[in-house]
Amino acid sequence: MESVIKKIGNWQLAIENTPQIFDCGLAKYGEILEKQHQLHEDRLLGKIPDTILIVEHYSVITLGARQSANKLLVGEEELAKNNIDVVETRRGGGTTAHNPGQIVFYPILNLQQFGLGINEYIRELEAIGIELLEYLDIQAQRKKGFPGLWVADRKIASIGVRVSKQITYHGMAINISNELNIFDLFVPCGLAGVEMTSVFKETGRKHSMDKVKEKLSQLLTEHFS
Repeated sequence: MESVIKKIGNWQLAIENTPQIFDCGLAKYGEILEKQHQLHEDRLLGKIPDTILIVEHYSVITLGARQSANKLLVGEEELAKNNIDVVETRRGGGTTAHNPGQIVFYPILNLQQFGLGINEYIRELEAIGIELLEYLDIQAQRKKGFPGLWVADRKIASIGVRVSKQITYHGMAINISNELNIFDLFVPCGLAGVEMTSVFKETGRKHSMDKVKEKLSQLLTEHFS
Protein backbone atom coordinates (compact mmCIF):
# COMPACT_ATOMS: atom_id res chain seq x y z
CA MET A 1 0.00 0.00 0.00
CA GLU A 2 1.36 3.38 -0.96
CA SER A 3 1.73 5.87 1.87
CA VAL A 4 -1.24 8.21 2.27
CA ILE A 5 1.07 10.79 3.79
CA LYS A 6 3.25 13.23 1.90
CA LYS A 7 5.83 15.28 3.74
CA ILE A 8 5.67 19.07 3.45
CA GLY A 9 8.39 20.87 5.41
CA ASN A 10 8.31 19.77 9.04
CA TRP A 11 4.72 18.57 8.71
CA GLN A 12 3.17 15.78 6.66
CA LEU A 13 -0.03 16.26 4.71
CA ALA A 14 -2.46 13.58 3.53
CA ILE A 15 -2.95 13.60 -0.24
CA GLU A 16 -6.69 12.95 0.07
CA ASN A 17 -8.99 15.95 -0.32
CA THR A 18 -10.38 15.72 3.17
CA PRO A 19 -9.54 15.50 5.97
CA GLN A 20 -6.07 16.94 6.01
CA ILE A 21 -3.84 14.67 8.10
CA PHE A 22 -0.63 15.98 9.62
CA ASP A 23 2.11 13.89 11.21
CA CYS A 24 3.65 16.02 13.95
CA GLY A 25 6.39 13.49 14.79
CA LEU A 26 7.56 13.53 18.42
CA ALA A 27 6.42 16.77 20.05
CA LYS A 28 5.76 18.41 23.40
CA TYR A 29 2.16 18.20 24.53
CA GLY A 30 1.84 21.95 25.14
CA GLU A 31 2.96 22.80 21.62
CA ILE A 32 0.36 20.50 20.07
CA LEU A 33 -2.35 21.75 22.44
CA GLU A 34 -1.65 25.30 21.28
CA LYS A 35 -1.77 24.11 17.67
CA GLN A 36 -5.15 22.47 18.30
CA HIS A 37 -6.56 25.71 19.67
CA GLN A 38 -5.37 27.57 16.58
CA LEU A 39 -6.80 24.94 14.23
CA HIS A 40 -10.09 24.89 16.16
CA GLU A 41 -10.49 28.62 15.63
CA ASP A 42 -9.55 28.34 11.95
CA ARG A 43 -12.02 25.48 11.41
CA LEU A 44 -14.77 27.43 13.16
CA LEU A 45 -14.17 30.35 10.80
CA GLY A 46 -14.08 28.05 7.76
CA LYS A 47 -10.44 28.87 6.97
CA ILE A 48 -9.39 25.22 6.85
CA PRO A 49 -11.08 21.87 6.11
CA ASP A 50 -11.41 19.11 8.68
CA THR A 51 -7.91 18.43 10.00
CA ILE A 52 -6.35 15.63 12.06
CA LEU A 53 -3.02 15.71 13.89
CA ILE A 54 -1.11 12.47 14.54
CA VAL A 55 1.68 12.65 17.10
CA GLU A 56 3.86 10.94 19.67
CA HIS A 57 4.46 13.00 22.80
CA TYR A 58 7.38 13.43 25.14
CA SER A 59 6.45 12.12 28.59
CA VAL A 60 3.54 14.06 30.04
CA ILE A 61 0.63 13.54 32.43
CA THR A 62 -2.52 15.42 31.51
CA LEU A 63 -5.40 16.28 33.83
CA GLY A 64 -8.96 16.28 32.53
CA ALA A 65 -11.84 18.63 33.19
CA ARG A 66 -13.45 16.19 35.67
CA GLN A 67 -11.48 17.12 38.79
CA SER A 68 -12.72 14.13 40.82
CA ALA A 69 -11.03 11.81 38.29
CA ASN A 70 -7.62 13.52 38.57
CA LYS A 71 -5.66 11.43 41.06
CA LEU A 72 -1.89 11.82 41.07
CA LEU A 73 -0.03 9.38 43.32
CA VAL A 74 3.22 11.41 43.46
CA GLY A 75 3.95 15.11 43.74
CA GLU A 76 4.54 17.32 40.74
CA GLU A 77 8.07 18.10 42.00
CA GLU A 78 8.97 14.40 41.80
CA LEU A 79 7.47 14.21 38.32
CA ALA A 80 9.52 17.21 37.23
CA LYS A 81 12.71 15.50 38.47
CA ASN A 82 11.87 12.65 36.07
CA ASN A 83 11.24 15.07 33.18
CA ILE A 84 7.51 14.39 33.18
CA ASP A 85 5.37 17.47 32.57
CA VAL A 86 1.91 17.89 34.11
CA VAL A 87 -0.65 19.82 32.03
CA GLU A 88 -4.22 20.77 32.92
CA THR A 89 -6.68 20.50 30.04
CA ARG A 90 -10.38 21.09 29.39
CA ARG A 91 -10.99 17.73 27.70
CA GLY A 92 -13.36 15.14 29.10
CA GLY A 93 -12.19 12.34 31.38
CA GLY A 94 -9.60 12.19 34.10
CA THR A 95 -5.85 11.84 34.31
CA THR A 96 -3.95 10.08 31.54
CA ALA A 97 -0.40 9.98 30.19
CA HIS A 98 1.43 10.20 26.88
CA ASN A 99 4.96 9.11 26.05
CA PRO A 100 6.99 7.92 23.04
CA GLY A 101 5.66 4.73 21.49
CA GLN A 102 2.04 5.74 22.07
CA ILE A 103 0.17 7.01 19.02
CA VAL A 104 -2.18 9.93 19.58
CA PHE A 105 -4.55 11.57 17.13
CA TYR A 106 -6.45 14.82 17.46
CA PRO A 107 -9.34 15.39 15.03
CA ILE A 108 -10.43 18.97 14.40
CA LEU A 109 -13.78 18.18 12.78
CA ASN A 110 -17.11 19.89 12.24
CA LEU A 111 -19.48 17.34 13.79
CA GLN A 112 -22.55 19.06 12.36
CA GLN A 113 -21.38 18.32 8.83
CA PHE A 114 -21.05 14.63 9.73
CA GLY A 115 -24.42 14.58 11.49
CA LEU A 116 -22.78 13.16 14.63
CA GLY A 117 -23.54 13.80 18.28
CA ILE A 118 -20.70 13.58 20.79
CA ASN A 119 -21.53 10.01 21.88
CA GLU A 120 -21.68 8.86 18.25
CA TYR A 121 -18.38 10.61 17.62
CA ILE A 122 -16.74 8.78 20.53
CA ARG A 123 -18.05 5.46 19.15
CA GLU A 124 -16.48 6.39 15.81
CA LEU A 125 -13.09 7.01 17.44
CA GLU A 126 -13.38 3.66 19.19
CA ALA A 127 -14.19 1.95 15.89
CA ILE A 128 -11.05 3.42 14.34
CA GLY A 129 -9.00 2.19 17.31
CA ILE A 130 -10.51 -1.30 17.10
CA GLU A 131 -9.64 -1.54 13.40
CA LEU A 132 -6.10 -0.27 13.95
CA LEU A 133 -5.50 -2.73 16.77
CA GLU A 134 -6.96 -5.58 14.72
CA TYR A 135 -4.37 -4.74 12.05
CA LEU A 136 -1.77 -5.20 14.82
CA ASP A 137 -3.27 -8.57 15.86
CA ILE A 138 -5.05 -7.27 18.94
CA GLN A 139 -8.73 -7.93 19.57
CA ALA A 140 -9.89 -4.87 21.50
CA GLN A 141 -13.36 -4.21 22.84
CA ARG A 142 -15.47 -1.38 24.15
CA LYS A 143 -16.62 -1.40 27.77
CA LYS A 144 -20.02 0.17 28.40
CA GLY A 145 -19.79 3.38 30.38
CA PHE A 146 -15.99 3.65 30.02
CA PRO A 147 -14.82 5.40 26.82
CA GLY A 148 -11.68 3.85 25.36
CA LEU A 149 -10.65 0.32 24.42
CA TRP A 150 -9.86 -2.78 26.45
CA VAL A 151 -8.16 -6.14 26.00
CA ALA A 152 -10.10 -8.28 28.49
CA ASP A 153 -9.83 -6.15 31.68
CA ARG A 154 -6.69 -4.29 30.57
CA LYS A 155 -6.98 -0.80 29.06
CA ILE A 156 -5.07 -0.20 25.82
CA ALA A 157 -6.56 3.06 24.52
CA SER A 158 -7.94 6.21 26.13
CA ILE A 159 -10.31 8.86 24.80
CA GLY A 160 -10.71 12.41 26.06
CA VAL A 161 -12.48 14.86 23.76
CA ARG A 162 -13.92 18.34 23.83
CA VAL A 163 -16.48 19.82 21.45
CA SER A 164 -16.96 23.58 21.27
CA LYS A 165 -19.39 25.14 18.79
CA GLN A 166 -19.64 21.78 17.00
CA ILE A 167 -15.86 21.65 16.38
CA THR A 168 -13.90 18.83 18.03
CA TYR A 169 -10.44 18.81 19.54
CA HIS A 170 -8.37 16.57 21.83
CA GLY A 171 -8.83 12.91 20.86
CA MET A 172 -7.56 9.36 21.35
CA ALA A 173 -4.32 7.72 22.54
CA ILE A 174 -3.41 4.09 21.74
CA ASN A 175 -0.56 2.28 23.49
CA ILE A 176 1.68 0.64 20.89
CA SER A 177 5.14 0.15 22.43
CA ASN A 178 5.37 2.86 25.08
CA GLU A 179 6.73 2.37 28.60
CA LEU A 180 3.72 1.63 30.82
CA ASN A 181 5.31 2.48 34.19
CA ILE A 182 4.26 6.11 33.72
CA PHE A 183 0.69 4.97 34.44
CA ASP A 184 1.78 3.84 37.92
CA LEU A 185 2.17 7.50 38.91
CA PHE A 186 -1.58 8.22 38.96
CA VAL A 187 -4.97 6.52 38.86
CA PRO A 188 -5.69 6.16 35.10
CA CYS A 189 -8.94 7.97 34.24
CA GLY A 190 -9.79 7.93 37.93
CA LEU A 191 -10.50 4.18 37.82
CA ALA A 192 -8.78 2.43 40.71
CA GLY A 193 -7.22 -0.93 39.92
CA VAL A 194 -7.08 -0.46 36.16
CA GLU A 195 -4.16 -2.25 34.47
CA MET A 196 -2.79 -0.56 31.37
CA THR A 197 -1.46 -2.58 28.47
CA SER A 198 0.03 -2.08 25.01
CA VAL A 199 0.40 -3.88 21.70
CA PHE A 200 3.96 -4.80 22.66
CA LYS A 201 2.96 -6.11 26.08
CA GLU A 202 0.19 -8.24 24.58
CA THR A 203 2.07 -9.65 21.59
CA GLY A 204 5.78 -9.20 22.28
CA ARG A 205 6.15 -7.62 18.84
CA LYS A 206 7.36 -4.11 18.04
CA HIS A 207 5.90 -2.31 15.06
CA SER A 208 7.26 0.51 12.94
CA MET A 209 5.48 3.66 14.10
CA ASP A 210 5.62 4.95 10.52
CA LYS A 211 3.63 1.90 9.39
CA VAL A 212 1.19 2.33 12.28
CA LYS A 213 0.69 5.99 11.34
CA GLU A 214 0.18 5.03 7.71
CA LYS A 215 -2.57 2.55 8.63
CA LEU A 216 -4.14 5.03 11.04
CA SER A 217 -4.17 7.70 8.33
CA GLN A 218 -5.93 5.30 5.99
CA LEU A 219 -8.59 4.51 8.60
CA LEU A 220 -9.13 8.17 9.49
CA THR A 221 -9.61 9.01 5.83
CA GLU A 222 -12.12 6.17 5.42
CA HIS A 223 -14.14 7.14 8.48
CA PHE A 224 -14.10 10.92 8.13
CA SER A 225 -14.29 11.57 4.40
